[in-house]
Amino acid sequence: MAPPAFVRAVSYGVYQGRMREAIHTLKYDRVYGASVGLGRMLAEAIAQFASQAPQEMLVIPVPLHRSKYAQRGFNQSRALAAEALRFLGKSHPGWRLRLASSTLLRQRATETQAGLTPRQRRLNVRGAFLVSDPALVTGQHVLVVDDILTTGATARAASRALVEAGAASVWVATLARAQRGIDGIGGFGTSFYESTKEETPPTGASPEADSQTARSSTNGATMPTF
Repeated sequence: MAPPAFVRAVSYGVYQGRMREAIHTLKYDRVYGASVGLGRMLAEAIAQFASQAPQEMLVIPVPLHRSKYAQRGFNQSRALAAEALRFLGKSHPGWRLRLASSTLLRQRATETQAGLTPRQRRLNVRGAFLVSDPALVTGQHVLVVDDILTTGATARAASRALVEAGAASVWVATLARAQRGIDGIGGFGTSFYESTKEETPPTGASPEADSQTARSSTNGATMPTF
């Protein structure tokens, strides 16, 4: 298998235990305040790029198809990216990271990746992404952000679309990764894929209050205690 179109991929930790529960709390229970604590963890993962990546980058969350967005009501990857950039603005003030959430589009609805084999995942997202205006990414360095990296199929497809549209380079950061091997990445060595931590989220990482937290009270869900 050919190397991925992105330069390197990193994550904060493994998609299991309390990390998995916290992501589900945000993604499915719609406890929007969870994005604050999780966004800080994502910021720690992204910070691994600080000494290597370009000092000016577009930050593009993996988009949802409009039908999925209508069903869920929000894009968890965008929420995580926005919070991560808020933290990075304080910890790395000289790093110019600009959120560009409408630049990459999911042009067709895809099946959920859960339960699919690595090959099925690749076929499922092949050609699924489209750059809204290539002029926006031509010559730009891009950081793609998502919540979970399992086999790398989504990261590959999104990165390929961006590179074909003219992006100078693409980097990938996720909050969590699957515990199993990453299809087409692990075989190329650690330069493509790394994780900041192998343990579950630390004590004290529970979300702070923000402007969206009040909305979470309508569904009765609670954020897990870390």
